[in-house]
Amino acid sequence: MQGFNELSKWLGIPRNTTSHGEKLISALGGSVGILVVAGLAQYLLTLGVLDFSSACLVVASMGASAVLLFAVPHGALSQPWALLGGNLISAFIGVSVVRFLGVSVLSSALAVGFAIAAMYYLRCIHPPGGATALTTVIGGDAIQNLEYFYMVVPVLLNVGCIFFVAVGFNFFFRWRRYPAHLYYKSAPSSVPPAQTREFELTQEDFSAAIQKHDSFVDITEEGLTELLERAKKHAEMNIVHPAEIKPGKYYSNGKLGKLWSIRQVVDAADGNLLPSKDKVIFKIVAGHQSYDTGICLREEFRSWARFEVIQSENRWIKAS
Repeated sequence: MQGFNELSKWLGIPRNTTSHGEKLISALGGSVGILVVAGLAQYLLTLGVLDFSSACLVVASMGASAVLLFAVPHGALSQPWALLGGNLISAFIGVSVVRFLGVSVLSSALAVGFAIAAMYYLRCIHPPGGATALTTVIGGDAIQNLEYFYMVVPVLLNVGCIFFVAVGFNFFFRWRRYPAHLYYKSAPSSVPPAQTREFELTQEDFSAAIQKHDSFVDITEEGLTELLERAKKHAEMNIVHPAEIKPGKYYSNGKLGKLWSIRQVVDAADGNLLPSKDKVIFKIVAGHQSYDTGICLREEFRSWARFEVIQSENRWIKAS
């Protein structure tokens, strides 16, 4: 048994944490998604709206996109920008490579490689995008003759269709709404702020949480716990509240999930008033209750603030 467990780790076989019902829903969703994509394309061909080979109507990479949108609807690689940008940008790159370099083994490699780089920099990594780019090289004359129209039909047609199917299908299951923002926006916080207490999280806690989540999580339990340990070590670097609260600066409460919040001090008293009258006006710019404004005593704000933060590459990080 120990040898089998070790082999499972080497092969990357995850623990089975999802219910049979969730697996069946994912399978059904994927089938419905591809059925609608192929059915719509075939219907348009019958009407004469599309005037080319039926081999061009459905991109094979849509099968991989269906896996992501219906089996991992909350995954970062499944979200709308990843789906749209990843496929369209990869299609553009693939067509461009074929147009300037022709069809060859090198073109296949460059199309996929450039597509990966572009998806990285444009923050829309979507694994099926690699297949979308590769199809332009190995898809034959029927695909290559389309040139940049390939981005519209079949790619954009397929992407738009499977997106709307994913939104509609997953909407019937409140725990797997798509896009993920719909779920996180409507789902209530599992821990009310007034009841929040400090606990030392354990491996068993993560296992129980993943089991209760009942959805495929695209990270191993080991990877998740390592990520938490790194976050805890990072948090230990600054555990004191800011010495000063200054207008224009941003501050975080250091919480996790829906309890996390970033406030900007819009205005403050000159600091020479009595503590009972020394107040600050703030605006919530990220996290819980975003865009709300408020006023409180400077000392109350300092007690709330865990540390000062700055925005870097669309991320909030601790100010040095």
